[in-house]
Amino acid sequence: MKAEESKPLLQTLQARFQAHMQRHAGLAWTEVLARLDANPAALDALQAMEATGGEPDVIGLDAASGRYMFCDCAAESPSGRRSLCFDRAALDARKENKPQGCATDVAEAMGITLLSETQYRALQQLGEFDLKTSSWVQTPPAIRALGGALFCDRRYGQVFVYHNGAQSYYAARGFRGLLQV
Repeated sequence: MKAEESKPLLQTLQARFQAHMQRHAGLAWTEVLARLDANPAALDALQAMEATGGEPDVIGLDAASGRYMFCDCAAESPSGRRSLCFDRAALDARKENKPQGCATDVAEAMGITLLSETQYRALQQLGEFDLKTSSWVQTPPAIRALGGALFCDRRYGQVFVYHNGAQSYYAARGFRGLLQV
Protein backbone atom coordinates (compact mmCIF):
# COMPACT_ATOMS: atom_id res chain seq x y z
CA MET A 1 0.00 0.00 0.00
CA LYS A 2 1.38 3.36 -1.03
CA ALA A 3 1.58 6.26 1.42
CA GLU A 4 -1.27 8.17 -0.23
CA GLU A 5 -3.44 5.04 -0.18
CA SER A 6 -2.74 4.40 3.50
CA LYS A 7 -3.63 7.91 4.68
CA PRO A 8 -7.44 7.35 4.97
CA LEU A 9 -6.87 4.02 6.74
CA LEU A 10 -4.42 5.55 9.20
CA GLN A 11 -6.84 8.40 9.90
CA THR A 12 -9.61 5.89 10.62
CA LEU A 13 -7.34 3.81 12.87
CA GLN A 14 -6.15 6.90 14.76
CA ALA A 15 -9.73 8.15 15.30
CA ARG A 16 -10.77 4.71 16.56
CA PHE A 17 -7.68 4.49 18.78
CA GLN A 18 -8.49 7.87 20.36
CA ALA A 19 -12.20 7.08 20.75
CA HIS A 20 -11.56 3.82 22.62
CA MET A 21 -8.61 4.48 24.92
CA GLN A 22 -9.94 1.89 27.41
CA ARG A 23 -8.88 -0.83 24.96
CA HIS A 24 -5.21 0.18 25.13
CA ALA A 25 -4.58 2.22 28.27
CA GLY A 26 -1.05 3.55 28.49
CA LEU A 27 -0.24 3.13 24.80
CA ALA A 28 0.54 6.06 22.52
CA TRP A 29 -0.69 6.41 18.94
CA THR A 30 2.67 7.87 17.83
CA GLU A 31 4.42 4.62 18.79
CA VAL A 32 1.77 2.51 17.06
CA LEU A 33 2.04 4.67 13.95
CA ALA A 34 5.82 4.30 13.87
CA ARG A 35 5.45 0.52 13.98
CA LEU A 36 2.85 0.62 11.18
CA ASP A 37 5.03 2.87 9.03
CA ALA A 38 7.80 0.28 9.29
CA ASN A 39 5.51 -2.60 8.32
CA PRO A 40 3.65 -2.19 4.99
CA ALA A 41 2.26 -5.75 5.16
CA ALA A 42 0.50 -4.82 8.41
CA LEU A 43 -1.25 -1.95 6.64
CA ASP A 44 -2.48 -4.36 3.97
CA ALA A 45 -3.86 -6.69 6.64
CA LEU A 46 -5.50 -3.81 8.52
CA GLN A 47 -7.05 -2.56 5.27
CA ALA A 48 -8.51 -6.03 4.68
CA MET A 49 -9.83 -6.11 8.25
CA GLU A 50 -11.42 -2.69 7.78
CA ALA A 51 -12.85 -3.52 4.33
CA THR A 52 -14.62 -6.61 5.69
CA GLY A 53 -16.24 -4.74 8.57
CA GLY A 54 -13.85 -5.66 11.37
CA GLU A 55 -13.17 -2.17 12.72
CA PRO A 56 -9.65 -3.12 13.88
CA ASP A 57 -8.20 -1.41 16.93
CA VAL A 58 -5.20 -1.85 19.19
CA ILE A 59 -6.12 -4.05 22.16
CA GLY A 60 -2.75 -4.13 23.86
CA LEU A 61 0.95 -4.79 23.70
CA ASP A 62 2.10 -8.40 23.80
CA ALA A 63 4.53 -8.61 26.70
CA ALA A 64 6.49 -11.53 25.25
CA SER A 65 7.05 -10.18 21.74
CA GLY A 66 6.71 -6.43 22.32
CA ARG A 67 4.28 -6.25 19.40
CA TYR A 68 1.06 -4.25 19.26
CA MET A 69 -2.04 -6.40 18.97
CA PHE A 70 -4.81 -5.30 16.62
CA CYS A 71 -8.14 -7.09 16.80
CA ASP A 72 -11.51 -6.79 15.12
CA CYS A 73 -13.55 -4.65 17.50
CA ALA A 74 -16.80 -4.37 15.53
CA ALA A 75 -19.78 -4.92 17.80
CA GLU A 76 -20.78 -8.02 15.83
CA SER A 77 -18.70 -10.57 13.94
CA PRO A 78 -17.37 -8.78 10.82
CA SER A 79 -20.11 -8.75 8.20
CA GLY A 80 -17.73 -9.38 5.30
CA ARG A 81 -16.45 -12.59 6.91
CA ARG A 82 -19.62 -14.52 7.67
CA SER A 83 -21.22 -17.62 6.16
CA LEU A 84 -17.88 -19.44 6.13
CA CYS A 85 -17.21 -22.97 7.33
CA PHE A 86 -14.23 -23.46 9.62
CA ASP A 87 -11.32 -24.68 7.46
CA ARG A 88 -10.29 -26.05 4.06
CA ALA A 89 -10.83 -29.70 5.07
CA ALA A 90 -14.40 -28.88 6.09
CA LEU A 91 -15.01 -26.95 2.87
CA ASP A 92 -13.63 -29.76 0.73
CA ALA A 93 -15.74 -32.33 2.61
CA ARG A 94 -19.04 -30.56 1.89
CA LYS A 95 -20.87 -32.24 -0.96
CA GLU A 96 -23.80 -29.82 -1.32
CA ASN A 97 -24.53 -26.19 -0.52
CA LYS A 98 -20.89 -25.25 -0.09
CA PRO A 99 -20.18 -21.86 1.43
CA GLN A 100 -18.03 -19.45 -0.56
CA GLY A 101 -15.01 -20.19 1.60
CA CYS A 102 -13.62 -21.03 5.00
CA ALA A 103 -12.49 -18.91 7.92
CA THR A 104 -8.92 -20.16 8.10
CA ASP A 105 -8.24 -19.55 4.39
CA VAL A 106 -9.74 -16.06 4.52
CA ALA A 107 -7.71 -15.21 7.63
CA GLU A 108 -4.50 -16.47 6.04
CA ALA A 109 -5.15 -14.51 2.84
CA MET A 110 -5.70 -11.38 4.94
CA GLY A 111 -2.49 -11.93 6.93
CA ILE A 112 -4.27 -12.39 10.28
CA THR A 113 -5.07 -15.29 12.61
CA LEU A 114 -8.30 -16.41 14.22
CA LEU A 115 -8.56 -15.56 17.89
CA SER A 116 -7.92 -18.30 20.41
CA GLU A 117 -10.55 -18.89 23.08
CA THR A 118 -8.31 -17.08 25.58
CA GLN A 119 -7.88 -14.10 23.25
CA TYR A 120 -11.63 -13.99 22.61
CA ARG A 121 -12.33 -13.91 26.34
CA ALA A 122 -9.72 -11.15 26.79
CA LEU A 123 -11.40 -9.12 24.03
CA GLN A 124 -14.71 -9.47 25.86
CA GLN A 125 -13.10 -7.77 28.87
CA LEU A 126 -12.73 -4.64 26.72
CA GLY A 127 -16.38 -4.44 25.66
CA GLU A 128 -19.40 -6.50 24.76
CA PHE A 129 -19.03 -8.20 21.39
CA ASP A 130 -21.09 -10.75 19.45
CA LEU A 131 -24.39 -10.13 21.22
CA LYS A 132 -26.28 -11.25 18.08
CA THR A 133 -23.59 -13.09 16.11
CA SER A 134 -20.88 -15.64 16.84
CA SER A 135 -17.24 -16.06 15.81
CA TRP A 136 -15.17 -19.11 14.96
CA VAL A 137 -12.08 -19.43 17.17
CA GLN A 138 -8.94 -21.55 16.98
CA THR A 139 -9.82 -25.17 17.66
CA PRO A 140 -7.65 -27.78 19.40
CA PRO A 141 -6.41 -30.48 16.98
CA ALA A 142 -8.12 -33.26 18.97
CA ILE A 143 -11.54 -31.61 18.49
CA ARG A 144 -10.84 -30.81 14.85
CA ALA A 145 -9.72 -34.42 14.19
CA LEU A 146 -13.20 -35.55 15.25
CA GLY A 147 -14.86 -33.16 12.81
CA GLY A 148 -15.68 -30.36 15.24
CA ALA A 149 -14.76 -26.72 15.58
CA LEU A 150 -15.26 -24.10 18.29
CA PHE A 151 -17.04 -20.77 18.19
CA CYS A 152 -17.84 -18.14 20.80
CA ASP A 153 -20.39 -15.45 21.51
CA ARG A 154 -21.73 -13.35 24.36
CA ARG A 155 -25.23 -13.95 25.69
CA TYR A 156 -26.90 -13.19 29.03
CA GLY A 157 -23.84 -11.24 30.19
CA GLN A 158 -21.56 -14.28 29.75
CA VAL A 159 -19.06 -15.46 27.16
CA PHE A 160 -19.89 -18.91 25.84
CA VAL A 161 -17.78 -21.42 23.93
CA TYR A 162 -19.66 -23.88 21.78
CA HIS A 163 -18.93 -26.60 19.28
CA ASN A 164 -20.32 -27.34 15.86
CA GLY A 165 -19.37 -29.45 12.90
CA ALA A 166 -16.52 -27.69 11.10
CA GLN A 167 -18.50 -27.96 7.86
CA SER A 168 -21.34 -25.83 9.20
CA TYR A 169 -21.81 -22.21 8.27
CA TYR A 170 -24.35 -19.58 9.23
CA ALA A 171 -25.20 -16.06 8.16
CA ALA A 172 -24.59 -14.86 11.73
CA ARG A 173 -21.24 -16.62 12.24
CA GLY A 174 -17.95 -15.19 11.09
CA PHE A 175 -14.58 -14.79 12.69
CA ARG A 176 -12.54 -12.13 14.44
CA GLY A 177 -8.91 -11.74 13.53
CA LEU A 178 -5.73 -10.80 15.36
CA LEU A 179 -2.73 -9.02 13.88
CA GLN A 180 0.50 -8.43 15.78
CA VAL A 181 2.71 -5.57 14.60
